[in-house]
Amino acid sequence: MNWDQLLSTRRLGQGERPTSLPEDDRSQFQRDYDRIIFSAAFRRMQNKTQVFPLPGKIFVHNRLTHTLEVASVGRSLGNRLAEFLFRQGILSDPMLMGSLGAVVSAGCLAHDMGNPPFGHSGESAISNYFTHGNGRSMQKEMTPAQWKDFTHFDGNANAFRLLTHAFHGKREGGFALTYSTLASIVKYPFESLAATRQKFGFFQSEKRLWVHMAEELGIPMLSDNPLHFARHPLVYLVEAADDICYQVMDVEDAYKLGILGIEETRELFMNFHLGSDVNLIDSINKTLDEVTDPHEQISYLRAGVIGKLASACFQVFESHHDEIMQGEFTGSLMKRVSAPIGQAMKKVQEVSVSRIYNHKTVVEIEIAGYKIIGTLMDEFCNAILKPTNPLSEKIIFLIPGQYRPSGESVYDRIQSIVDFISGMTDVYALDLYRKIKGISLPEII
Repeated sequence: MNWDQLLSTRRLGQGERPTSLPEDDRSQFQRDYDRIIFSAAFRRMQNKTQVFPLPGKIFVHNRLTHTLEVASVGRSLGNRLAEFLFRQGILSDPMLMGSLGAVVSAGCLAHDMGNPPFGHSGESAISNYFTHGNGRSMQKEMTPAQWKDFTHFDGNANAFRLLTHAFHGKREGGFALTYSTLASIVKYPFESLAATRQKFGFFQSEKRLWVHMAEELGIPMLSDNPLHFARHPLVYLVEAADDICYQVMDVEDAYKLGILGIEETRELFMNFHLGSDVNLIDSINKTLDEVTDPHEQISYLRAGVIGKLASACFQVFESHHDEIMQGEFTGSLMKRVSAPIGQAMKKVQEVSVSRIYNHKTVVEIEIAGYKIIGTLMDEFCNAILKPTNPLSEKIIFLIPGQYRPSGESVYDRIQSIVDFISGMTDVYALDLYRKIKGISLPEII
């Protein structure tokens, strides 16, 4: 792979149309960033769960605030990449050099847009409907690859579809983003049949599109059956920004909620500085002595950890640049970070699993999400498969126009329902669930 080809400003679905107005001085990748951040799909993430239930008395991260923080770290990593490529004499185009931070941050903004309500429990609920619910009866109507798209439903593949699919009434090319921004979010560049776990990068409906984009960008194919490509190099930076933010910020949220104590949280963050220069440690301790607010102490330590992890991850990218460009690098940058930073991150991950992700409030909302999403899948899928039923006609009427099933195949029709449900906010899904089940009635406007 080569950077000149990988950094493409070609926009999906736009053909030979002008890509910007004469008075617009933004780069194409900055336009991607702005287009995403002003979209309704992006705004909906403010009412989607990150880990903890949506805010009560204490404001914790939702999917939107998490995404904005990931984009901030991603921009820094993209800027470091620009400096590295300039030093190596690989890139000299000033426009491209100045845009790397923008394209990585745009990819970061988009990376979670395909996640359904209630986080990973929402993904599991959709899959479970097909593996253990009434959706099992549809298997005979689909190819093995189509069926696995649903039984292993993944938010990553759903994000790629959301950004590229021309929903009813929308323009060709979906968001009409640049090829490079779109490729930067394809963390698992293979179809569901190639997935050994839940994760994959695109549905069968977008398979041909991904092949076209990969060929345009010069991304090598690793296998044609099942389809498997190498990653676009920028994926590693988007992934690193996400890895850095979500578990570090989850620790801070857990502290604010009283799940972790101040001393335990301080120790988790100070572990990242083990073996650091004595002067740095003295400086950190001096600041902690000066700052008396415990919340501010944790915020200060968290900021230092994020900076430390960003530097460590980019060092891995630098060291393995040739492998990455040849499509031979495996795993994430975070997994290659050396001790003691890697060991400190491992401890954070252990505490996250044992104390945070299995906390009572987290488990409760996962159970609720499972029930809500599973019920909505059952009601709407049953309605479109039996459209002449009087109740089905009324349920179908609740589907917004852009998601109305129009395809002839069962795969296409079910995918329309998955598009609708996965795009809901937690609040909307709960409200619709209550109304459909007769638990609450709509108010008269």
